[in-house]
Amino acid sequence: MPPLDKIAKGPFERVATPAEAVGRLAQLYDQATQALRAAVERFLKTREPPSAATRAQFRYPELRLIYEPGAPPPTNPRAYGKFSEPGVYSVTVTQPADFRAYLMEQIEPLVSEYGAHIEVGVGEQEIPYPYVIESGDELTRGGADAAELARWFPIPKLAAIGDEIVDGEFVPDGDRPLALFDAPRVDYSLRRLVHYTGSDWRAMQPWVLLTNYHRYVDQFVQWGLKQLHSDQSVEKVVLPGNVVIDRSLTPEEAELKAMGVAWHRFQMPAYHLVRTDGRGVSLVNIGVGPANAKNITDHIAVLRPHCWLMVGHCAGLRQSQLIGDYVLAHAYLRRDNILDDAVPLMMPIPAIAEVQVALQQAVGKVTGEKGDALKRRLRTGTVVTNDDRNWELRWSKERRLINISRAIAVDMESATIATQGFRMRVPYGTLLCVSDKPLHGEIKLPGAANAFYERAIGEHLQIGIAAIGLLQSIDETLHSRKLRSFDEPPFR
Repeated sequence: MPPLDKIAKGPFERVATPAEAVGRLAQLYDQATQALRAAVERFLKTREPPSAATRAQFRYPELRLIYEPGAPPPTNPRAYGKFSEPGVYSVTVTQPADFRAYLMEQIEPLVSEYGAHIEVGVGEQEIPYPYVIESGDELTRGGADAAELARWFPIPKLAAIGDEIVDGEFVPDGDRPLALFDAPRVDYSLRRLVHYTGSDWRAMQPWVLLTNYHRYVDQFVQWGLKQLHSDQSVEKVVLPGNVVIDRSLTPEEAELKAMGVAWHRFQMPAYHLVRTDGRGVSLVNIGVGPANAKNITDHIAVLRPHCWLMVGHCAGLRQSQLIGDYVLAHAYLRRDNILDDAVPLMMPIPAIAEVQVALQQAVGKVTGEKGDALKRRLRTGTVVTNDDRNWELRWSKERRLINISRAIAVDMESATIATQGFRMRVPYGTLLCVSDKPLHGEIKLPGAANAFYERAIGEHLQIGIAAIGLLQSIDETLHSRKLRSFDEPPFR
């Protein structure tokens, strides 16, 4: 019989500082993954399975914070970095070296302001072997199949991966959760990100643009290459297939390399402008539809980005709108039918004030319009997100809902992305561009569509980038308290 996949936790040691805690987590994680890789390699060569003692090494490190207040808790306007009540808070951790900055940011105020004690040890959750085999080529050399490896090594188990904490379904039985996601859930999404986006998850930046048209990608790549050769803070541009373009290439060489990227091999290709100051931006082409929108945000969320913004196209519903006008969503009519169980339709999805202001200011900054001219070009209102691309064919059924909601635009992703932001505690916003007006006879025909794309997409993308620039100046207050409940894990 194979060893059990849950073993009693090892002893925990108290450490003095957040830096010491993260260093110890990294040491324990490295020891565990090295032992797991060595055991898999040995099995492929000799078919010798790991002993129970060896398998006991294949476990995630665990971080615990103990809050025993001796005085009333401090007050501050921060949305995170707070304890809801006294007790022991814990979470298993993966890739601590790569998450070092995030972990330090989260632990520090809990220690300095609340006087929490830090403990680090080995948890009971095993590390699935596929999460430490980077390429997978190692497994083909020994001729072992997945079923044989699963007999002796820990594998991903869906029963151990879920969003119960995120969805408010977690009932503490012992320690309280320290973070929204534990190590198995994070590792699961890190691998999914690589699969869907075509680039290493480490390339994903904390400021994210999501789009539903590939034409935005061309503009983003051109902008990224220009920034690479004009801004010393830009380190590199990473494209699908882990194609890295840095300053060692001439502008001509960089453009040729970018043109050769086989982005079509990946379902939701991602493009990353990596900066040394942490203000990098990623663009993900999520394609069309709410299923893709939920899928990719499920996985990006484990990286705890500062913000994600939807910049894409929509159908305008008002006679006064013109092709190329902008829609700033301040509410959503959820007809996407994909998150109704996780976030019931009765739950409001609030607009994030800081994001709304930044998007409006960015439109004015990029277009040069203000006052009445800006109001004519930019309309704020409700966006309908529908899971049926041909919703127009059942207009008699949709008409009443659209009328009652006072909606001004229809798309297929925005409400899903906003609801996921609300659900995952990631600030969100939507700025759409009107590409057709089906209710008024202005449908998307090839000739007119191409003319619109040529004119509008470059400006729209620059607005999204400008909005992120504005939000980066207020990142400490961006994480709104309206996204957190009364009983939240302390980590953002």
